[in-house]
Amino acid sequence: MMWMKAAIAASSFALIAGSAAAQEYSFRFQSSDPAGNPNFIMQQEWTKIVAEKTNGAISIELLPVETLVAHNETQDAIAAGILDGHITDVSYFAGKDPAFGLIANPVGAYSDPQEMFDFIYEGGGLELMRELEAPYGLQFIGPTSPGLEAFVSKVPLEGVADLQGLKLRAPEGLVQNVFAAAGAAPVNLPGSEVFTSLDKGVIEAADYNVFSTNQAQGLNDVAPHPVYPGFHSLPLIEISMSKAKWDELSPELQTALEESVKEFAALQTSTVKEKDAEAVAAAKAGGEITVHDWPAEERAKFREIAMGEWEKVAARSENAQKVYDTLVAYLKDKGLMN
Repeated sequence: MMWMKAAIAASSFALIAGSAAAQEYSFRFQSSDPAGNPNFIMQQEWTKIVAEKTNGAISIELLPVETLVAHNETQDAIAAGILDGHITDVSYFAGKDPAFGLIANPVGAYSDPQEMFDFIYEGGGLELMRELEAPYGLQFIGPTSPGLEAFVSKVPLEGVADLQGLKLRAPEGLVQNVFAAAGAAPVNLPGSEVFTSLDKGVIEAADYNVFSTNQAQGLNDVAPHPVYPGFHSLPLIEISMSKAKWDELSPELQTALEESVKEFAALQTSTVKEKDAEAVAAAKAGGEITVHDWPAEERAKFREIAMGEWEKVAARSENAQKVYDTLVAYLKDKGLMN
């Protein structure tokens, strides 16, 4: 929590004096989001924060997904000098090391973005990310997130027991495995088919997006029992750059970049929370949608089930085991897990 307060209070802390801005740097980053996507539009605000905090010493050109390379190739592109950095979902690199997938979205771990940020900055996550990325020539600057996803459902869900036999859409990998372990019946479906599948009764529920996006796309109209705040998915979005180019920067500029990410993360998550709160209020006022908020004990039950799947991922690499051990220690310390 302290990092968030510091980021807000220090909005002008890392501004670089004009005399220190003589050396100018221009970096090209690629996002994992397309142009026009709300996340990409928000990420462009980060480039403005960077320019402000460095007094123009650093300028960032942010490219939409697939501009230069595929969404899962940016790490290699940075190492090769094709890109200078990226803003992307860490899970895209799970094929290189399962540790990336586990730290990117340990399904069921968090009930609020703040919990994930606290893990990164106060629970050892920052050190883990930098250790994971060092062999690939990357410097992890800091985390952000589009927010905790709500859960879409056609039927009332008050806790873990209600997941038994629930036919739901979930992506392959850890998310699907955790829901299966909880007794649900997950199926693969592209995001473009979620609305129609819910409307026709092909599925009863879906892992999809944040509440405000679900509401705007009409998912809550066909599945009027959303769970909010969500209990399952909170993606870690990394802002990272070439370690070699990072090392060329002065300590003051490095600090400015770190502070810019903290400020941006606070902006992004608070903006999504505000939009979600407005959408939840509108949904409740309409009288056709029932919003379900799982109690802490049910969230803890789901987290315990998820932990069994985390253990399986942890066994796949030494780094994944480090992520598992560090995350579980943090959750226990915070009283989020027995």
